[in-house]
Formats: sequence, structure tokens, C-alpha cells
Amino acid sequence: MLFNSYIFVFLFLPMTLAGWYVLNHLKAYEPAKLFLAGMSLWFYGYFNIYYLAVIVASILGNYCLSYMMKFSRTKFTSRMGLAAGIVLNLGFLFYFKYYDFFFENINGIFHTDFNLKHILLPLGISFFTFQQLSFIIDRCKGKAEHYSFINYLTFVTFFPQLIAGPIVLYQEMMPQFEDTSKRRMNFDNFAKGIVLFTLGLGKKVLLADTLAIPVNYGFEQTVFLDTPSTLLVILAYTFEIYFDFSGYSDMAMGLGKMFNIELPANFNSPYKSCSVKELWQRWHITLSRFFIQYVYIPLGGSRKGKARTLINTFMVFFLSGLWHGANWTYVAWGSMQGLLVIWDNIGIVGIKGSKEERSAKIVIPGWLGWIFTFTFFNLSLFFFRSENMTSAFQMFKNLLAFKNTGYLYKIAARLDIPEFYLIKQAINMTMPDKLAFVYLLLFVFLLAVSAFIITGKNTLEIVSEHPLDSKLCFLVTVVFVWSVISFSQVSTFIYFNF
Repeated sequence: MLFNSYIFVFLFLPMTLAGWYVLNHLKAYEPAKLFLAGMSLWFYGYFNIYYLAVIVASILGNYCLSYMMKFSRTKFTSRMGLAAGIVLNLGFLFYFKYYDFFFENINGIFHTDFNLKHILLPLGISFFTFQQLSFIIDRCKGKAEHYSFINYLTFVTFFPQLIAGPIVLYQEMMPQFEDTSKRRMNFDNFAKGIVLFTLGLGKKVLLADTLAIPVNYGFEQTVFLDTPSTLLVILAYTFEIYFDFSGYSDMAMGLGKMFNIELPANFNSPYKSCSVKELWQRWHITLSRFFIQYVYIPLGGSRKGKARTLINTFMVFFLSGLWHGANWTYVAWGSMQGLLVIWDNIGIVGIKGSKEERSAKIVIPGWLGWIFTFTFFNLSLFFFRSENMTSAFQMFKNLLAFKNTGYLYKIAARLDIPEFYLIKQAINMTMPDKLAFVYLLLFVFLLAVSAFIITGKNTLEIVSEHPLDSKLCFLVTVVFVWSVISFSQVSTFIYFNF
């Protein structure tokens, strides 16, 4: 079930909110959690009943392992439990997400003929697997308690964060579900939740999905693109993925607030960053937190010398790339990010006003650092978005060919959106030969609006700094109505595939 769908907005969400608050009002706290978990499983299983079997099996396996750790008395048994948890979760993830990728490469390298299974990838498997893996690791280290099955089920399945994060930890979620003071309706929280959800919905439906139209077409026509069309297509994708993921993060936090549950911030204006290192402190914050806590630090972090620190940093980004998808394009993208962060960590170049300025050999102003960061991130998305490495290198080749064949007009013409219908008809009647140029102006205008929004205050800042006055309420109403009207042309979230 999508957040941006009629069934979610007008049926699922009202039913779930009503059931949650009615049961809690009656002090039926355990049935309320069970109800919320049941509705969350419906939300997940709505995509495909097969997905439901997968997540239930994962939950049962991890819960049983957590239960057995109650009887662990020695370091050896704790280590065995840790090993079992890693094998269970990563083995689960490997089978569903990487089996075909692994054996396809084995076949290619060693000329073997292992059969590929073509397994249907369950939505959000990387998210709920990492969430449970973090819990199991902390259980083995004695940092987490064993909870009742209803608590654990609610923790894993809470629908706002189930499909695309944030990747939550037990210590930030379970106490909230146990706190009975959070079971009463908080109208201030509820109102802020509506604003967050609606503005996030607008980012997804009105911006990300609209930008996706020329982007998808452009990446299907990589051989024909010239330099201007390649440049605008990748810029459009840079904005699309921003609004898609930022929109989901806003909606997830907004839904959490409606239930009086605070989800961690996962997105903090990353395109304002003046270095790639800073960008990754702002983009997918909870994924970075997971890799720092459970990969970077166990590998030695920064405790074993400069060279080891740089290697550990690269490994984090290499694995992050692989986490995003079973394709060499994601590995290349993650490796590129890792190398750029390593360059920042070496400290040759520092941003004026940053804490690295004193030790840097070269100091550059923030605006120049922003240009470098934004440019290199755009270039890395050639790998992230392309279907294969050949297509990715073709996009680089197009960009560096410095030729203009006018293909940009064909890309822009894909923006034949309903909102443009009346203007299109008027142009067709008065000056039909100018329609292609007007489509190009529309494309550039859409990119300019996107840039304006991204450089302004983000949604969390708007909600925290602005009172719920008539202007904000009017804006929210317009965005909601416009988004609902546009539901028929929406797509799934990009991060659902990870």
C-alpha cells in the first residue's frame, strides 16, 4: 500500500488512527499494540501476500533467537548468538536480494552454469532486516532487553517506517510504545503530523513523480542523448531522488506524530552541504548511523591509524552501495562516494569556517565547496540510476561529447502533464510551432522551482518555526487537494526497491 494512494489516505489511515486511539482510550493497551501491528502487516501484505510470509518468517526467526539469548550465560554463547543473528539476517537478505547477482557473476567468471532463481524481491527487505540485525547485535552485547512478542512485532512492523525507513533502533521506539502517556490524542502533535505528511506528499506526487517522466525517458534513450539533454536529465534525477526520499521521510515522521510516536530525522537538506562528508551526515542519516555503529566501529573506526581509518571509511561506503542494490552500478556509486569522503578526510582541502580549516593545506570558500559537492554527487548518480555499467558510461560519454542535436526538446515534450492541458491547447491554436519550445521552458521552470524549494527551509524547519496559522493551513490544503487529484499518475517510492 502506498502512502500516496486513495486506499491509504481515505481508508487505511483513518481506520488505523481510530482503532489505535479508541483502544487506548479504553486502556486496552496490549490489544492496541496488537491492532497496530495487525494493520501494519495488512499495509505491507497489500503489495503482495508473498511479502507477508517473508516478513513474518524474519520476525519469528529473530524473536526466537532473542528469546534463546535469555539463557546465554557465557561469552562463548553470546558470540554464538551473535554469529547466528548475523548469519540469519544477512543470509535472509542474501537469498532474496543477492542470490541471482552472486551466481550470475560466478557463472560469468568461472563459466559455470548455476541456475538463477529470479526471486521476487520483497519490498523494504533491507530496511526491516537491518532494523532487526541491530536489535540482535545489541541483545548479544547486553545493550537490549528481551521484549514481549507483541512489543517486538509492533517495533518491527510499525507501518510509517516499515518500507523505506528510517532504520529505527529499539531504544528509540520500544519505550515510546510502552509509555501510556503517549496513548492519548495530542492535537498539537497531530496537526504538525498532518502538515509534515501533506508537504511530504506534495514533494512526492507533484515534484518527484513529475520529474520522473523526462528522467525515465532519458535513461531509456541514453544512446541518443546529447550534452544538454544529458545535463538536464541528470539534474532532474538529482531533484527527483531528493523529493522522493525527502517526501517519504516527511510523510513517515508526520504519520508517526499522528500516533504520538517520534521517528528519528532521516533527511536534513543534504544539497546544502559544502563537502561530500557533510552530505552523508545529512542524507539517509539512520543508514549512516547503522553503518557507523555496526560496521565502521567494529572494524576499528579511527582508532587504528590514518590508513586503517580511510580503509574502514571506504568499506562503509562500498557496503552502502551494495546495500542499495544487487548491481555493479550501485557498487560503483558507493565506491565513488567512499573515495570522495576519503578525499575530505585526508584534509588537503578545507572549507572556510569549518573545523577542518586549520589543518587544511588549501582553504576554499563555502560556495566553491558546494559547487564541487553538488557536481560530483550529480555525476555519481549516473551509476546510481543506470540499469548497467554500459549505460552509465554512455551517459558520461554523452556529457563529454559537447554536442547539441536538439534532443532536449524531445525529452521536454514528455512533460505532457494534465496541469499543462489548457496552456497546451491555447498554444496549439495560436502558435503550434512554438509548442516544443514551451515544453522546454516548462522543464527549465520545473527545475528552477525544485532548486528554489531545496535551497529554502526544509519541512521540519517549516513545521518547527512556523505557527499553524491561516497561511500555512491554506498551503497545506492546496497541496493536499492537488496531490489527491494527481494520485492516478503516481509511482512507487525509489527506496522501496532497496
